[in-house]
Amino acid sequence: MEVELPTRRATIHLARDLSAELGSGDLVILSGQLGAGKTFFVRAVARARGLRESERVTSPTFSLIQELPLEPPVAHADLYRLSTGPAVAQLGLDEMRDLGHLLLVEWGENFVAELGGDAVILKLCSHPRKAVFSCTGPRSDAICRALQARLARLP
Repeated sequence: MEVELPTRRATIHLARDLSAELGSGDLVILSGQLGAGKTFFVRAVARARGLRESERVTSPTFSLIQELPLEPPVAHADLYRLSTGPAVAQLGLDEMRDLGHLLLVEWGENFVAELGGDAVILKLCSHPRKAVFSCTGPRSDAICRALQARLARLP
């Protein structure tokens, strides 16, 4: 599924619509070039889930994981600096997922198995600006189908 994102507002709306379909234990992997808007998208999902404007959402490039105080809890991870599956596995993100965290992971497309599988993969493209969705399992497929139906109902 592809969605055009001509404006920041369109990106925020897509994040809000995706957020409405996500729940405890879900995994969204965000990919795209540097500056494609991965962290912006995560911030928009977090705001849609009720994160206050006073709470900062920044790319956890060096801390690797940022936990956001939401329900369910959200773990925002950035795996840009990690190059091996064992390094990713040591972070314990799959355990966080098992405990009910919603995982939003930048640069995780090479580590789907280490993150517990069944992921919505969202590739953000810059030229033209669009989001391309793919799914790796039954739960993520259900999320993508529900999102597609939600988007089809919009004017």
